[in-house]
Amino acid sequence: MTLAMAGGVSVAAQTSASASASASATASAPVRAAADTRSYPYVCLFKNGTRIGQFQDVTSGFQDLPSRPSGPNLVVQNTRNDDVAYIRRANGITTCLPPKTSIGIVSGTLTGIRIDSRSTC
Repeated sequence: MTLAMAGGVSVAAQTSASASASASATASAPVRAAADTRSYPYVCLFKNGTRIGQFQDVTSGFQDLPSRPSGPNLVVQNTRNDDVAYIRRANGITTCLPPKTSIGIVSGTLTGIRIDSRSTC
């Protein structure tokens, strides 16, 4: 799955070494794998240990996610040092990720992402 996104970079695959490491690890592996493979200044999406999208631009509104990625095994990682990231779910719930954090999506579908220049949620 590849995400098309305004202001971001579409990514189709990650190195096979990272995928192999993720496949053999425990239940918290997706969050760990994400933390090990992305660097500043991106907000990245991982599905089953494979990077499927990354965002860099601060925006005033949500960027839609046409592919609507869903859990389980979906991780959103905010590697930015000073900016929060908001993720929007299909049910209307919005979650704020502080700088330098990751969140695992166990269920539900993501419909949008926004990076904000605020440093706290």
